[in-house]
Amino acid sequence: MHSFDLCIIGAGPAGLLAGIIAASAGSRVILLEKNPEAGKKLLLTGKGRCNITHAASSAKEITETFGKNGRFLHSGLSRFGVAETYRFFENLGIPLKVERGNRVFPESGSAKDVRDRLLVEFSRKGGVFRMNCPVHALEASPRMVNRALLKDKSVINASRFIIATGGLSYPQTGSTGDGYRWAKALGHTINPTLPALSPVRLAEGWVCEVSGLSLKNVRLTLLVNGKETESRFGELDFTPFGISGPIGMDLSRNIGHALNRQQKTELKLDLKPALDFKSLDRRILRELNAAGSKPISAVLETLMPKKLIPPFARLCSLSLEQKSATLTKEKRLELSRLLKAISLKPLSLLGFKWSLITSGGVSLDEVDPRTMASKLTENLYFAGEILDLDAPTGGYNLQACWTTGYIAGISAAA
Repeated sequence: MHSFDLCIIGAGPAGLLAGIIAASAGSRVILLEKNPEAGKKLLLTGKGRCNITHAASSAKEITETFGKNGRFLHSGLSRFGVAETYRFFENLGIPLKVERGNRVFPESGSAKDVRDRLLVEFSRKGGVFRMNCPVHALEASPRMVNRALLKDKSVINASRFIIATGGLSYPQTGSTGDGYRWAKALGHTINPTLPALSPVRLAEGWVCEVSGLSLKNVRLTLLVNGKETESRFGELDFTPFGISGPIGMDLSRNIGHALNRQQKTELKLDLKPALDFKSLDRRILRELNAAGSKPISAVLETLMPKKLIPPFARLCSLSLEQKSATLTKEKRLELSRLLKAISLKPLSLLGFKWSLITSGGVSLDEVDPRTMASKLTENLYFAGEILDLDAPTGGYNLQACWTTGYIAGISAAA
C-alpha cells in the first residue's frame, strides 16, 4: 500500500501537466498510466507534430470554438491561457512556431519531443510515474475517494485524485472510457458520447478512385434537412471510404449528430471558393475558347487535379475526348455548377477507433470551472478530454487539456 498527496490517473497531456504543476507546488504526486508508455495519443496529435495550441487573439476566440460549453473554460483560460502555455513550453526548452491558420507547433515538429520533455519535468519535480499500471476501480465512501484499486490487486492511497483518462477516441492508445465508468459510479452524469474529428464514410463509390488525393483551399458545407448549417475552408483528403483531413473532420461532429437524428444530411464541396459562379463561368468560357480543338480534358486539367477528372467528367456526363470549342452553353453551366457544389452523401462516421476526440463526457454542470473539482465528491478532480468539451482542429482541444490540467493540478495541490 502506497500513500500520496495526489494520485493522477492517465498520463496524457492533461494528466502530465497536472502532475508537473502539483509536484512543483510541493505535493507528493503519483501518475498512473495503463500503457507501457505515456502520452500515446499526444504522439499522434498534429499528424505527429503536436499542434500545441492556437495563436488566438483572446480567450473568447478559444471558448467560442467549443460552442455553448466553451463558457466553462473562461475562468481557466484567465489563469492558464495561450500566453501561459507559450511560456510554459518555452521554459521547458521547447521553442514554438506559428504556422498557417495560427496553429502553434514545436519548432522541432516532433510530438515526441513534447511528450519526453513533460516526462522529464515531472520526474525532475519529484513526481512518481508508474507505467503498465491499469486502475480497476476507485474505492469511495460518501463524498470521498479513498484509494485506487489496481488490476494487480495493489492499492494507491491518496488525499486527492484527478481523473485524466481521456474519452473513447483512439481506444488503441488506451482511451477506453474507464474514467466515465468511475465518474458514473461516483454519481456523475455522463453526457452521450459520440466520435468527433472523425473521418466520414460517404455513399459515393467514386471516392475510392481518388483515394489519397488531398485538395487545398476548398470549401465544404454541411446541409441538414436542406439548410446550410456550417462551412469550413481549407484542406480535404479523400480516403478509400470517404473523406478525412481538417475540414472534413471539423464537420464530423455535427454530421454524426444529424445522422443519429435521422435527418437528411448532405455535403457540398466547392472546388473554387475564391470565385463566385459568374466569375468562374467566365473563366471556363475563356479556357474553352483558348483550347479550341483540344479535348475537354485539357481544360479540366487547368481546373482540378488530374486524378479527379475522370469521376468529375462522369458526374456531369462529359466526354473527355470532346473538342473544347464544341461544348454547349448548357453543359458549360452544368460544369461550373458542379465545380461550385459537388454533392456528397455522408453515411456514417468511421467511429471512435479513428476519431481524434470524443464529443460528450462528464457533465460540466457537476464540475467547478474555477478548480476542476467535482461538485459531488470532495477530493476528486477532472482534466482533459473526459470532460464534455470538444472543438475543431487547430490546437483548441490540446489547449483545453493544458488549461484544465493546470487548474486541476494547482487546485489539488492547494
